[in-house]
Amino acid sequence: MRPITSEVDKSAYSFLIVDDSLFARKNIAKAVEAIGGNVVGEAVNGREAVEKYFELRPDLVLMDISMPEMEGIEALGLIRERDSSAKVVIVSSLGHQEMVKKGISLGAKHFISKPVVLEKAADIIKFVLAQKG
Repeated sequence: MRPITSEVDKSAYSFLIVDDSLFARKNIAKAVEAIGGNVVGEAVNGREAVEKYFELRPDLVLMDISMPEMEGIEALGLIRERDSSAKVVIVSSLGHQEMVKKGISLGAKHFISKPVVLEKAADIIKFVLAQKG
């Protein structure tokens, strides 16, 4: 396992992690923390994600697709509708390829496949944070 080098200022970036699985949220948090990011909030469904996004205004949202109450794709659409600069990365199993494509078309900046591989997830997060706009 190669070491993950931090290219992110520890105080500069905040993250909202959205997944109905506690295990998945903890795994994603490890990638965020590995690059020095700060998890400022967690949500267990899309409805909660929209509320927390506008309450916390994180720099990046890491969002699952399949969740109760409101799917991640719908939450992504609502967030981007009200804030076109929102950076959202979809976190999903490879079986949801069509939903991932829809998410990208709605403005998701990238996707991380489950099961989450720490090094890959950290690289994707750094890549998205480095993008302008």
